[in-house]
Amino acid sequence: MASHRKSRPTGTRVAGLRTPALATAALTSVALLSQTATATPSDDDRPSLEEVEKKVDDLYRQAGSATEKYNAAKEKTTKQRKRVDTLLDDVAKRTQRLNEAREELGSYASAQYRTGSAIPETATFLLADSPQDYVDRNHLLSRLTGRQKDAVDDFTTQQSETMAKRREATESLATLTESQNDLKTAKATVQKKLSTARELLSELTAEEKARLAAIERKKQEEAARKAAELAERQAEERQAEERERQERAAQEESDAGSGSSESSGGTGASSGPTAPDASYGTKAEKALAFARAQIGKPYVWGATGPGSYDCSGLTQAAWKAAGVTLPRTTYDQVNAGTTVPVSQAQPGDLVFFYDDLSHVGLYIGNGMMIHAPKPGAYVREESIFYDGESSIHSVVRPA
Repeated sequence: MASHRKSRPTGTRVAGLRTPALATAALTSVALLSQTATATPSDDDRPSLEEVEKKVDDLYRQAGSATEKYNAAKEKTTKQRKRVDTLLDDVAKRTQRLNEAREELGSYASAQYRTGSAIPETATFLLADSPQDYVDRNHLLSRLTGRQKDAVDDFTTQQSETMAKRREATESLATLTESQNDLKTAKATVQKKLSTARELLSELTAEEKARLAAIERKKQEEAARKAAELAERQAEERQAEERERQERAAQEESDAGSGSSESSGGTGASSGPTAPDASYGTKAEKALAFARAQIGKPYVWGATGPGSYDCSGLTQAAWKAAGVTLPRTTYDQVNAGTTVPVSQAQPGDLVFFYDDLSHVGLYIGNGMMIHAPKPGAYVREESIFYDGESSIHSVVRPA
């Protein structure tokens, strides 16, 4: 079964266990996004509940995508800062060694002065701003021993190269920090829009809230139905595989006396590239146990635990508990394992959503997953069809 990369439907979104309060916030976001600041639109101008919810869902997706970009920038910045610190330490060591060399050469110059030789040149050397200034004075350099000249050349080169690296690293860090700040600002803008929409929720009528709550319940039912269908298909496939295994075993037993090379080859081909081994199951159980223990904790963008998580922070932490290191972002996690069809998803697999890979959850079986959904929500179990089948991008087995 190929990965679902179809365009998103124009219909409504499967929201799984989303709370009515969050869902009904959709009604007020149109006032926020319409850019009409002078008057409240009339009832005739108000869009349908489905249209309003789609606008807010898109806003949540924008927030999720911005979160993953922020996470990537933060990770790069952390690595860059470590690199800069290493370079600064190296500069300090090289500078100390260079100063020691200058002191040694100063002692040599003092000896020249005491013997009365090359006094003007020695004085010039001692007053030089840097070893390079001294090197440029060839007439004095010729009086030094070969070893001393090599020392000056070596340390001058080291200092020049290290300073260049420090400037490069500092400039790179400044660029990354600026990018990170831009991403923070963009995410804060999205969050502000959502916050304002929620504040306007008090203006909704009881009838509007009830209607949207009914739509949400219908979506939950549809998502649950799709999950049940997947669970049934997976159960049928497991039963078929078990029957095939038993038939192979019986055939191998009957052929035991006449050679088993052909049947052995059949056994090897039956498992397929997507069948997890026993070690994967053990690790997956640990990852799922960790994820279940996080249920009820809030989604916070950029968070990696222990009190809150974003979507990729949760999956990373869960597999870390199983001894497997995953990258920080969804963009990298999707490449951290083997892609398998949705129909062959196993507990512990990562389920990715949308063409921009802005969301990920941890598959637990029977068409369900544990995930950190979005701002204002909490870690929870939910159907992988919570936003429709076409929203599923791919399934990846990480270990």
